[in-house]
Amino acid sequence: MQNSESFRLSALLSFSGGLQDAYTYNMRDEVFANAQTGNVVLMSQSFMSGEWIVGLNYLLPLLSFAAGVFLAAQIESGYKNSQKIHWRQIVLVVEIIMLSIVGFLPAACNLPANMLVSFACAMQVQTFRKVHGYGYASTMCIGNLRSGTESLSQYIRTRDNSLLYKALHFFGIIFIFAIGAGIGGVLSGRLGYGTIWISPAILIVVTAMMIRKGTSQV
Repeated sequence: MQNSESFRLSALLSFSGGLQDAYTYNMRDEVFANAQTGNVVLMSQSFMSGEWIVGLNYLLPLLSFAAGVFLAAQIESGYKNSQKIHWRQIVLVVEIIMLSIVGFLPAACNLPANMLVSFACAMQVQTFRKVHGYGYASTMCIGNLRSGTESLSQYIRTRDNSLLYKALHFFGIIFIFAIGAGIGGVLSGRLGYGTIWISPAILIVVTAMMIRKGTSQV
């Protein structure tokens, strides 16, 4: 198993993902930086109601999310065989820089802030896709909930402990995401726009964990 698939590392990423979503919703015009399904619903509703400017507040983060996936895929393609630095570490550095910038942006820049968070979130989703070999998402819950519930159902039928082990991984990730979201929501009311700086701090720890293990095992 690669170090990037460890539960501890995945838990930190999920905590950060939950915090980001709570931050943008509470501090940046109630936009979901990570849960793009919600943005699609609100965008469509706004456009259908003739509220074009409001709709753009949801459309542009959505497009930014797509751009983040594209860039992460390009970085993987260009640096996958690099011996000096692992492509996942490059993605983390880009994500750290973007999220750090967001904390300095005032209320008048909520749209650019949401776009940056969505971009960074998409890079993380594209880059870290497995925990202990199981496919998961570190910045949203619906896929993890489906996979965890399916594995639990299979365990109840078969009593295969590996399926219970798998289910607990997914439910654990959801729980940690929820903790991150809760803390992000509470701290947003106390620390304001700088709350987002918790995420790059966490990602610096993640980067250090990966470097300590060596790039060949990332």
